[in-house]
Amino acid sequence: MSNDPGGQEAAGPSRSAEQQPPAQLSRYESQKRRDWNTFGQYLRNQRPPVALPQCNYTHVLDFLRYLDQFGKTKVHVQGCVFFGQPEPAGPCSCPLRQAWGSLDALIGRLRAAYEENGGGAAETNPFANGAIRVYLREVRDSQAKARGIPYKKKKKKKRKASDQGSTLHPSNSTFHQMH
Repeated sequence: MSNDPGGQEAAGPSRSAEQQPPAQLSRYESQKRRDWNTFGQYLRNQRPPVALPQCNYTHVLDFLRYLDQFGKTKVHVQGCVFFGQPEPAGPCSCPLRQAWGSLDALIGRLRAAYEENGGGAAETNPFANGAIRVYLREVRDSQAKARGIPYKKKKKKKRKASDQGSTLHPSNSTFHQMH
C-alpha cells in the first residue's frame, strides 16, 4: 500500500528523507553560498590567516576593496574629461570597479550567511557594522557623481485609505462572499 495520492506504487525502494539528495538551491542561496566560500577563502589567504571569530568590519572593508580589481563598471576619476557625463563619448583609462548595487547585494547575502553559519549575535555581525553602511554610501555617491546621475532613493508607495479597506476583514463584503 502506498501513500501516493494516485494509488500507484513508487518505482524502486522508498527512501527516508535523510537519504534523499538535498533539494536544488535557489539562485539566491547558491550565490550566498558562493559568496560565503569566497569570503572564507579571502580570510584564509590573509597573512596571518584570519579565523571567522576574529573577523571584524575592517576585514570586510578590505575584502570589498579587494573585489574592485574584478569589477566591470567604469568609474571616472575627478580629472577625467568624461567625469560627470552619463554617456561618455569615447574610451578613457579610468579604473573598473565593482558597481555599488553589486556590493550592496553582496553585503546583504554575506550578512545573512554569517548568521546562518554560526557567526553569533546580529550585533556582532561584521557585515552589519555601521562602517560598512558608510562605505557603501560613499561608493554609491561617488559612482553617481562620476556618472553625472544623482542617486535617488526609491520612495515606498503609501497606501491610500481606500486600499486599506480592501483587505479580507469580516466587515468586508468580499470576505462574506468567500466564506
